[in-house]
Amino acid sequence: MKTHHATDETLMRFAAGTLAAGPAIVVEAHLQGCARCRARVGEFQALGGALLEDIEPTALSASALTDMLSLIDNEEQAAAEPALPKPVEIEGVRLPDSLRGCDIGRWRWIGPGMKMSRVGVPHDPDANLVLLKVGPGRALPDHGHVGTEFTYIVSGSFTDRFGTFKPGDLAEMGEDVEHQPVVDDRECICLAAMEGKMRFKSAIGRMLQPIFGI
Repeated sequence: MKTHHATDETLMRFAAGTLAAGPAIVVEAHLQGCARCRARVGEFQALGGALLEDIEPTALSASALTDMLSLIDNEEQAAAEPALPKPVEIEGVRLPDSLRGCDIGRWRWIGPGMKMSRVGVPHDPDANLVLLKVGPGRALPDHGHVGTEFTYIVSGSFTDRFGTFKPGDLAEMGEDVEHQPVVDDRECICLAAMEGKMRFKSAIGRMLQPIFGI
């Protein structure tokens, strides 16, 4: 049972295709296991379709029919040769399917009991997307955000002043939020995307920020 969900504004942006690549990957990870948020995205997509019906039609290009037939042929060929996709993993830990096709970097030490893996997004090289692995009982530095931070919990759990976030939950923190997540009694792995940068309150956090780009 998921406790923490994406906001309607975020789900509307996801449905419209206007959410940036990094946050979209994090939100998609949550949607894979959350029927409630998938239903909301379906509602927003249906609303968008209804609005499109009221727009003045535009003439098709001369190659539109040929392009469509080619697309159908490609889809039929792909369907005729089904292949089971390889699970996305890092050191044996199963990651969300939304990371398929991304470049998962190696774990790098960023502090006592904390490691980070930078995720490369092929269609958006500037996406600020990372995996975080934090040991039990460890507290992340107290921080705020420039823009919104989206965090999907892969395994383990953490607690901050907004509650406890467990596997499948989505933590969405705006730039007006400051918090200090503390990992509970087992290692926690999260997938996080930031529309801007983290804003650390401690001197150590500010010193490390340029090195790790978060």
